[in-house]
Amino acid sequence: MEELILNETPVRTSNNFRINNISVENVTLPTKKEIFNNIDIKQNSFECTTITNNPFVYGTGKVLEDNINNFANHCLKMQGKGNLIITYNFDDNNTTLINNLEIIADGDSNILIIYKSNTDKKCFHNGKIKLISKENAKVDIAIVNLLNNNSDHFEEMENELYADSTVNYTIIDIGGKNSITNYYSNAKGEKSVNKLQTVYLGIENQLKDLNYVAHLNGEKTVVNIDVQGALKDTAKKNFKGTLDFKKGCKKAKGDENEFCMLLSDKAKSIALPMLLCTEEDVEGNHSTAAGKIDSKKLFYLMTRGLSKADSERLIVKAQFNSVLDKIENEEQRKLIRMDIDEHQVAVFTKEKKFLGRNYQEK
Repeated sequence: MEELILNETPVRTSNNFRINNISVENVTLPTKKEIFNNIDIKQNSFECTTITNNPFVYGTGKVLEDNINNFANHCLKMQGKGNLIITYNFDDNNTTLINNLEIIADGDSNILIIYKSNTDKKCFHNGKIKLISKENAKVDIAIVNLLNNNSDHFEEMENELYADSTVNYTIIDIGGKNSITNYYSNAKGEKSVNKLQTVYLGIENQLKDLNYVAHLNGEKTVVNIDVQGALKDTAKKNFKGTLDFKKGCKKAKGDENEFCMLLSDKAKSIALPMLLCTEEDVEGNHSTAAGKIDSKKLFYLMTRGLSKADSERLIVKAQFNSVLDKIENEEQRKLIRMDIDEHQVAVFTKEKKFLGRNYQEK
C-alpha cells in the first residue's frame, strides 16, 4: 500500500491552509493490466478508434498518470456528434478499472458516463476523460460517480474548447471512500463557453478532494463554476478552484461559487478559490461558504410528520436540484436524478444495498 500526494494547486498557498495538495493513504495501485469487461456503451453516430497516451495538463498526479499509461484496461477514442452513454458496472469479477477516453465532439452532443458498484468488494478506478469541443459545437456532458464506499476513485477530466463552442459539464461525486478529481478547462477559442456544475455528498469518513483549473485564453470567453455539496458524519472535503485569465483574453468573464452544507459538527470543509490574471480587461468573481442545515426548514418538515433523516434528505435534495435543474438535456437529467435519489435514500436510511456496506449513524 502507498501514500499518494495528489492534486497540487497551480499556485502554492500558505502551508497553514493544508490545501496545496492531498495525502491519500493505504492505496494499492494495480501493477498489471486487469480485466474489466462489464461495460455498456450506447451511441448513435460516434466513430471509435484506439487512443495514444497523452500527458496530463495538470492531472491528479504523475504516479496516477503513469498508472494509466502502463495499465489502462479500457482505452477509446470517439469522434462525431449525437448521443453517447457509457456505463462502467463494477461487480465481483470487475473491480479494477483504469480507463483512458478521448471524445471529439464535431457538433451538438449529449454525453453521460456512469461508474456504478454492484458489489461490496473494494474497487479501484483511475481514469482520464479528455473532451475536445469543435467550433460551434454544443456539448452537454455528465460524469456520475456511484462507487461503493469501500472504493478508491481518481479521475482526471480535461476540456479543450474551440471558437463559439459551449460545454455544459456536470459532475456528480457521491461514491468512493477516497474520491480525488481534477478538472482542467482550456477555453482557447473566441467566445467559447464552459459551464461546470458539481454536486457532492460525503458520509462516514469519505474524503472528497476537488481541484478545478480553468484557463481563459480566447477573447470573450466565459467560464462558470458552481459547486454544491453536503457532508455528514466525519466526512471531509477540499475544494480548490482556480480561474486563470491569460494574456489576450480580453472581455473574458469567469465566476466560481461553492457552498457546503454541514450535517454534522465533525464534518470538515475547506475551500480555496483563486483568481490569477495577466490580462486587464476581464471580469472575475468567486465565493465560498459553508453552513449548517436551516433549523427552521428542518423543524417545519418534522412538524409535518417527517423523520429527521427524511427531512434532511429533502433539504439536501432541494439544494442539489438547484444544480441539476441546469442540465439542459432532459433524458440526462432524469437518469442522474434517479441515481442520486436512490443513493440518498440509502445514505439517510442506512440501507446496505447501494452503499456497499452497512452504514452506521455516527
